[in-house]
Amino acid sequence: MLHYVTLGSNNIARSKIFYDAAMQTLGFVCTVDNAEELAYGPPLAAGEDWINRFWIVKPYLALPATWGNGTMITLTAQSRTAVAAFHAAALSAGGFDEGAPGLRPWHEHFYACYVRDPDGNKLSAVCERAE
Repeated sequence: MLHYVTLGSNNIARSKIFYDAAMQTLGFVCTVDNAEELAYGPPLAAGEDWINRFWIVKPYLALPATWGNGTMITLTAQSRTAVAAFHAAALSAGGFDEGAPGLRPWHEHFYACYVRDPDGNKLSAVCERAE
């Protein structure tokens, strides 16, 4: 359903530190890195083109980037260990805790964590597998 997600940042260099650390725990790599934007996607297999599904950008309108109240981006984790690694990496790279890794009441195997990036954007990593 979604083609890609874009979040605004007021400091691309600071965002790179945060997102490089957090996204690698879920198996994503930085595929675009310049003063205006970052992009993340899965590592390439032989003969593939980049698939950038997650962008961090300076806002086009040149107004300060702000987070959305009620907005959250949720990323799929392949294991509960990856959820915990995402949370730890995000916090150590300048993020803020919004909910430690653990089971949530949405269903029996909904294991999630919640963080905010340095610009205040809310992110979650979720594993829905029984472990």
